[in-house]
Amino acid sequence: MRPLAPVGLPLLLLAMGCAGSGDAVREPAAGPPATAEVPARGPVRTFSYETLDGRALSTASLAGRFSVIGFVATYDVASQAEARFLAGLFRDHTPRINAALLVLEASENRPLVEAFVAALKLPYPVALADAPTIAGEGSFAGLHHVPSVVILDPEGREAFRHVGLITQEALEEVLRRLEREGARPAR
Repeated sequence: MRPLAPVGLPLLLLAMGCAGSGDAVREPAAGPPATAEVPARGPVRTFSYETLDGRALSTASLAGRFSVIGFVATYDVASQAEARFLAGLFRDHTPRINAALLVLEASENRPLVEAFVAALKLPYPVALADAPTIAGEGSFAGLHHVPSVVILDPEGREAFRHVGLITQEALEEVLRRLEREGARPAR
């Protein structure tokens, strides 16, 4: 067996999910992904990020519909799959729902994020997270693993949280159940 060529090691590391930058943590492959539903929905998640096209991705811009927000990183293959699942969900269910992507990478990675969005032809708003969000703090406390998904109810309260890859079909089932239950206020 020949030793890895200088180019072979970075490719091997990338394939293993070890390469990359940023503070987001890749969720380990072992074990089932974590899903958390918020039975009594808490306060409205107040947030505002600037999208790549200069618009606001905020509590106000998503109000009035269930909103599915993906948390991803450009260096992660599972994040690419999640972005595609959200694209299918958005295409199949707009205007019934909103979808958006929040990239957990520093602003200096913007050119990489723009290339990621262009390559995947993503049809929904995409924004770079701020430092507190990347660290797992702020409005989406605890979400610094990629990929992850949050569903907000029409008032902006968290109704569903999933850490790890989740398919379009699984998200559709969650949305159907949340819609059947209605957007009940916290008690």
